[in-house]
Amino acid sequence: MTMLDPFLGDGYTLTTLTDAINKLPNRYGRIKQLGIFRTVGVATRAIEIEEKNGVLVLVPTAPWGSPGAQSISGKRKLRTFSIPHTPLEDVVAASEVQGIRTFGSENGVDAVNQKIQQKLQSMRDKIEQTMEWRQMGALKGIIYDADGSTVLYNLYTEFGITPKVVDFVLGTAGTDVRAKCIEVKRHMETHLFGERMSGIRVLVSPEFMDKLVNHATVKTAYANWQGAQQQFGGDLRAGFTYGSITFEEYAATTTNTTGSASLYLAANDGIAFPEGTASMFEDYAAPADFNETVNTIGIPFYAKMVNTEFDRGTKIHVQSNRLPLCKIPELLVRCHTSN
Repeated sequence: MTMLDPFLGDGYTLTTLTDAINKLPNRYGRIKQLGIFRTVGVATRAIEIEEKNGVLVLVPTAPWGSPGAQSISGKRKLRTFSIPHTPLEDVVAASEVQGIRTFGSENGVDAVNQKIQQKLQSMRDKIEQTMEWRQMGALKGIIYDADGSTVLYNLYTEFGITPKVVDFVLGTAGTDVRAKCIEVKRHMETHLFGERMSGIRVLVSPEFMDKLVNHATVKTAYANWQGAQQQFGGDLRAGFTYGSITFEEYAATTTNTTGSASLYLAANDGIAFPEGTASMFEDYAAPADFNETVNTIGIPFYAKMVNTEFDRGTKIHVQSNRLPLCKIPELLVRCHTSN
């Protein structure tokens, strides 16, 4: 008599598992919710970005042996960015589903399905948290690895750009906060380089937000805004708009690979960026390193399973190979308060 192996049925192929994990809900990340980054699939593990007059542009591929794209000396610079490989593995042991069946079912297959889906969701959550960390790094212009200190890419040094910094000096009652907002807005308008924007959002630390809304020149406007939001059923979490800029508190914290806490934004800090751009923020996805995915266009997540030794369970392998980039780093403005 041949026993049914519930782990290696037709529902657990690379295609079906990958499709399943990509359809699972994203339960982590304000940056993801805001839709800042557009996912772009590529067929290689590295991308070439060309800088032309301060704008970063992807270089098109060409058939092998064909001449390369012509670059104007002194006005264009070519950079290669390797896309980080982010694998994660877990195991569903046979003992975890032994003797367990789902209510209303007659066999344990449903229990196995539920356990695998739970594992996939947990693994996706962990990777989404990692990608939010990278995307915040891209917004700030410096992308760090999971340890919180190793720099993967510094977009400012890569392209020789001096980051724009605006000190709001919120500890001084006489500071003209509106003028600070206009300084941020004018800088972005000057450096759009043909891009477009529908508005400006600043993600700020709780400390920055508290000082902003309690500042002498802002306090009344904030109180009026709060009242209007409550009267008409608005969402206070969507951000407070002042000086044509939307300020939103962002207090995300994660535990890095060393076991220490890493703040996505430092105390009294914030990062301003344009909203509604055409292609300024892109998240490049490379294909998985499986035989089946060679020379295919990358997608956000991949999942695959294989039986463990002596068929005592199954190992789940999940990976996401993505690199978020800001193609016009000059549009990023660090906002902070020094007092």
